[in-house]
Amino acid sequence: MSNLRIKIRDVEFPTPIFVASGTFGYGQEAADLVDLTGLGAIITKSIGAEPRIGNPPPRLFETAAGLLNSIGLQNVGVQNFVTEKLPFLRTLGVPIIVNIAGRSLDEYVTVARKLEEQGGIVGYELNFSCPNVKEGGLEFSQKAEITERATRQIRGITKRLVIPKLTPNVTRVGDIAHAAEAGGADAVSLINTLTGMAVDIETWRPRINTVVGGYSGPAIKPVALAKVYETSRAVEIPVIGIGGIMNWQDAVEFFLVGASAVQIGTANFVDPRTGVTVADGLREYLMARQLGDVGELVGQIKIDGA
Repeated sequence: MSNLRIKIRDVEFPTPIFVASGTFGYGQEAADLVDLTGLGAIITKSIGAEPRIGNPPPRLFETAAGLLNSIGLQNVGVQNFVTEKLPFLRTLGVPIIVNIAGRSLDEYVTVARKLEEQGGIVGYELNFSCPNVKEGGLEFSQKAEITERATRQIRGITKRLVIPKLTPNVTRVGDIAHAAEAGGADAVSLINTLTGMAVDIETWRPRINTVVGGYSGPAIKPVALAKVYETSRAVEIPVIGIGGIMNWQDAVEFFLVGASAVQIGTANFVDPRTGVTVADGLREYLMARQLGDVGELVGQIKIDGA
């Protein structure tokens, strides 16, 4: 039997197939549909310091090969998460990574400190693609020095995994990932959504309320693969690949370009069982290739002259 177990620092995951933040709720929403124990990890919907109702509709639009969203980080807030959501997650026996979001570094710190009081969490994914008001509206992951400083701040208050989630909307994502590593990150996850928009030619209006939003789904996979490939060569820490993974074949591509784990995102809206079926398909692929461990795929892309 081929081994799918992986480690990030000292935390072991049963498979390298995680479900991405914002696409799987708080886990409980899918409990009647999916064997959650078949997942490598559940990454929760983003949690902020206070509850947020998010952006007004319309805030979702399906395109020919992807999904535009402008949810606006709608969430229950950290206190409600601790009392209403975390107790269920603790019962699963599946590694739980909490995605943290905020408008400022102080908000990230506030949420992390509150979660540090709680058990049942193996790490934090830092949603560094949110506006940072104190930096003039720049995103945390658009400037290396901001990324490093923010990562270091969270690193200083926790021994749990710290995983900055990076935007692709930069010139060189490898530089940003290197800064996260310098700040003490245990891994980085990428890519977050691309910036996109759609227009209704009958009304001449944007398809979503905020005009532009985050674009995800199959159409972004080639971009995601390139960014993961770049990043895996820029850092020594593990890279968690995200972007357009719909099946196990897509996942294998990400491992070959350097990802140590992957996240299933938009595909969860099509079939919430995708994470489990991808893990099953990956296991069968390894057995067919007579590979004993998923790590034998990581970074093994063959490039002429390299």
